Amino acid sequence: MFKKIKIAVFIVLILLVIAAGYFFIGWGSERSDILWGVNFSQKHAHYLGLDWKENYLAIINDLGVKNIKIASYWDLIESTEGEYNFEDLDWQIDVAEENNVDVLLVIGMKSPRWPECHIPEWAKGLSKEEQQEKIMDYLEVMILHYKDSVAISTWQVENEPFFPFGECPWVDKEFLKKEVELVKSLDDRPIMITDSGEGSFWFSAADIGDVVGTTMYRKVWVWQFETYVTYPFPPVFYGRKANLVDLFYNTEVLCVELQTEPWGPQLLYDSPLEEQMKTMNLQKFKENIEYAKKTGLRGFYLWGAEWWYWMKEVQGQDGIWDEAKKLFE
Repeated sequence: MFKKIKIAVFIVLILLVIAAGYFFIGWGSERSDILWGVNFSQKHAHYLGLDWKENYLAIINDLGVKNIKIASYWDLIESTEGEYNFEDLDWQIDVAEENNVDVLLVIGMKSPRWPECHIPEWAKGLSKEEQQEKIMDYLEVMILHYKDSVAISTWQVENEPFFPFGECPWVDKEFLKKEVELVKSLDDRPIMITDSGEGSFWFSAADIGDVVGTTMYRKVWVWQFETYVTYPFPPVFYGRKANLVDLFYNTEVLCVELQTEPWGPQLLYDSPLEEQMKTMNLQKFKENIEYAKKTGLRGFYLWGAEWWYWMKEVQGQDGIWDEAKKLFE
């Protein structure tokens, strides 16, 4: 028995060495057809003290961005139960249509930016089953309202629904499947499911969605250890995982959050500029862009365009804004 255990341990160690080599050794193939886009959050721009409409227009007209991932928020659209206010989101979609901008629209309870789950006050006290029923009603109204938009190319249903991050009441994979089934019954555009770039192999996302979206962060504050951590993964780590998803699911992986904004111990709005510079500055911006190119992925939506604009308009530092402009020329 002891001999069999030693053999089993030896085999496991060999497999671990092979796996480590596959995910950590080598380089991805840089593509010539990379799609560059940005994320945009009306809430984030507002909390930075910006005119969010001016920020959005500058991203399109000054930067020349043609691919935008827009976060929609349940608590803004249905702040009163059964009453829907699409004015702000309609404006964003209309401007995108007028400028031939491709939109990846995030819908559902969980959407980018803290607190992640943007639940209306009237829905916070409901049971899980009641919340899910209201979310399904909300999704149906959203899809029917925007299904004729020529700007929207992809629906992203929820944001990192398997990743327990943020102030969220529950994680429910089976409910996510029901959400996706509902969206597919109402519209035939592809559905993206997103997951953590550093803590997942994306198989669950690929099993449910038509496209997989991943994050790509380099230096972040880890509150559990109360320190900054630089992820040790080489670019090939992402590319090889994407290859496995393509092999088993025939599904493409795009990066929908490439870090080009600070991530510190406080929310960005409460963080001193000196602290912000520890995780993002012009040099780190350039490094992250070059890192992304080496992964072999085809598309990247940069995370932080609202912050670049804040740096330019409020802090008088336009270095990152001007550098970003080069990507969209």
